[in-house]
Amino acid sequence: MRLVSSLQARLAIVIGICVTLLWLAAAAVTAHRLNEEMETVYDDGLKATAERILPIARHDLREGHAKKYVSGDDDDGDDEGDLRGAREARYGEDVTFVVEDRSGQVLIASKGADPSIFPPMSAVGFASTRTHRLYYDVTSDGRLTIAVAEPLDHRRDLSHRMLIGLLLPLLVVIPLSLLAILFAVRYSLKPVRALRQGLASRGAQDLSPLPDHGLPTELLPISASVNQLMDRLSAAFNAERAFAANAAHELRTPVAGAIAQAQRIRSETKEELTARRVNEIETTLKRLMRMSEKLMQLARAEGGRLRADEPSDLRTVVAMIVEDFQRMGETRIDLTLPETPVLSPLDPDAVGILSRNLVENALKHGAADRPVEVTLDTNGLLTFANDGAPLPPEAMDRLMRRFERGNIRIGGTGLGLAIVKAIADRVGATLEVISPRSVGDGGVEVKVRLPLA
Repeated sequence: MRLVSSLQARLAIVIGICVTLLWLAAAAVTAHRLNEEMETVYDDGLKATAERILPIARHDLREGHAKKYVSGDDDDGDDEGDLRGAREARYGEDVTFVVEDRSGQVLIASKGADPSIFPPMSAVGFASTRTHRLYYDVTSDGRLTIAVAEPLDHRRDLSHRMLIGLLLPLLVVIPLSLLAILFAVRYSLKPVRALRQGLASRGAQDLSPLPDHGLPTELLPISASVNQLMDRLSAAFNAERAFAANAAHELRTPVAGAIAQAQRIRSETKEELTARRVNEIETTLKRLMRMSEKLMQLARAEGGRLRADEPSDLRTVVAMIVEDFQRMGETRIDLTLPETPVLSPLDPDAVGILSRNLVENALKHGAADRPVEVTLDTNGLLTFANDGAPLPPEAMDRLMRRFERGNIRIGGTGLGLAIVKAIADRVGATLEVISPRSVGDGGVEVKVRLPLA
């Protein structure tokens, strides 16, 4: 079914069948025409034999040598070998004939000729029986009649051998033709395969135009239409990302002002109820602030430039992120870095966004009394591991989607892993979530293998 659904297979099969049928039809027509020509040649030979033997037989009858040459009797005592050679030289080899007079009496016959295969002559010319092809002729005075016969089996055997000789080359030519057709179809459809691979590699993270150089004229309109669609999609995505980034950026200033006002009201009020409500307002505003920051990070991950002009050391970026958390009072992070630089072509900001989100998730969802391990090796493998309750298997893929949370009681925006996945997809990094950890029976490990310079 898959073979038939392939355009390449369909073309190869259809063309192969057509070429094979044409070869066989050409061979059949050639064999038929050749058989007709051979029949004509056989008949001409039969007629020439009769016209050659008849005057010789009349001369032998007149001279009285007929019995000597035809029957093989030898009154002079010559041996059988000499008579056979003389007879073949005079009448021909393997010729079956009879010479009769007007009464139908056989006067001369070839050696071993069976008179029953010679029906009475009805007219000068060719005649056929079930087993023989015959030619009749008469002398000019009408006194002698000759009938020359040729077995039809002899003709059929020659025709069969001729047909086999014609078909045998086809046993080699047809498979070679099929291989040539398969190669030609595969080579001709190379631009189609390139276009298919180009389309398959495109996605929401890659809307670059398809290359159209080298495409046949039949595929150029398809490539042009797809590129126009890519342009419209890219413009729509860019507008969406720009709107989200601008909206999140514009929200930061008023939200920060609202937080400051809430903190001022809390410091000035003496009423406990008012202070509690102000705390709730401040908590909500801070959550809104975090959400706006995550939205800006997501817009940066999906639409921003994630590769730098010059490679940078991943150790510096990861260490800087960990130090940020430590300055905020976080002491549970164990950082392990290699001694040699780990150079990567990625933009340091993109690596920082990725690392910050994974550290936040590990701290937030890990056990409060256990450390979070952050490890970078020389192969660009960045690992974030925390102890705690393992993730259920069904949650692995779900947590990669936007606004999905593993534990709603802990809180969070539900965008951290979505941001990490967007960055990993765009830069060609591999992202793997393992739970429980390879060491122990709980916890979560997130491994990101970043590209190296």
